[in-house]
Amino acid sequence: MAKLSNPHAGSLQFYPRKRAAKAIPSVNWDPVKGKDKSSSILGFIAYKVGMASAIVKDSTPDSMTKGKKIAIPVTILEAPNMKVFSVRFYRFGKAIKDVIVSNEPVLKKLLKLPKEIKPLDSQAPKEFDNIRVIAYSLPSQAGFKKTPDIIELGIQPNTLEFAKSLAGKELSVKDFIHSDLIDARGLTKGQGFSGPVKRFGITLKQHKTEKGVRRPGSLAPWHPARVTFRTPMAGQLGMFSRVHYNLKVVSSSSVSEKDINPKSGFRHYGKIYSSYVIVKGSIQGPPKRQILLTPSYRPTKLTAKRKYELQELIT
Repeated sequence: MAKLSNPHAGSLQFYPRKRAAKAIPSVNWDPVKGKDKSSSILGFIAYKVGMASAIVKDSTPDSMTKGKKIAIPVTILEAPNMKVFSVRFYRFGKAIKDVIVSNEPVLKKLLKLPKEIKPLDSQAPKEFDNIRVIAYSLPSQAGFKKTPDIIELGIQPNTLEFAKSLAGKELSVKDFIHSDLIDARGLTKGQGFSGPVKRFGITLKQHKTEKGVRRPGSLAPWHPARVTFRTPMAGQLGMFSRVHYNLKVVSSSSVSEKDINPKSGFRHYGKIYSSYVIVKGSIQGPPKRQILLTPSYRPTKLTAKRKYELQELIT
């Protein structure tokens, strides 16, 4: 028998429940730092391919399945190369100057580009306390879209010399992944306008109810004479910004090194033509959704201990 009382199952921590303003969420890069202190960018744009089952060899110490082959659910992400568009300088927490270091034609539809690129040293301000880069993806390498996605990324170390080394260079996912744990930021699958039963999980009322079975029994008391935000009501569901923490990287490679494409391609996506990352578990969003990968913000020891060696991918 179903539970008789289930008034509100939606978490009030996520508020307001409306469509996200951007396809790729913004990140506070100050606390997001890699544990290994290696020189790298602190984020990478990938595109969700889909889910599959992976046959892996478990090499986790003290595991009950150590040395055996097990099946785990995985998500496949395609990660084409990225390039730096500009270097942004901060002073006292505010952006004071952007120095453009790339004027490729692929950016003409999105940004206003200068005719000539000047040296970064001559354009950099004398005083600054933080540096970040504006990077863009090269989805034409993936084969399913041409318009690049743009995001502000933190860098490590936070120096002008390292920012100069990134200018004009194609950055691969190998330059980013230095650990087995990553976080994934992205938007959930959009459900459109949904009622309170699907949106908040309220209980259906008795079938002879006069004013609707799939609506709350009371919107609010007489006083205060208003409807509070806690009342479950119909509205937008999905396209919300969410973060998945501590995803275990099972494999990271490129199609030229190890081709994982099925003969007919992946469902709703097609074939992978560039680099890819395979992580354990699920990631929010439909196929072709932009996913921002970052180093693990709060790594867990238990997940970090797990060691998997990819044997076979079953799509």
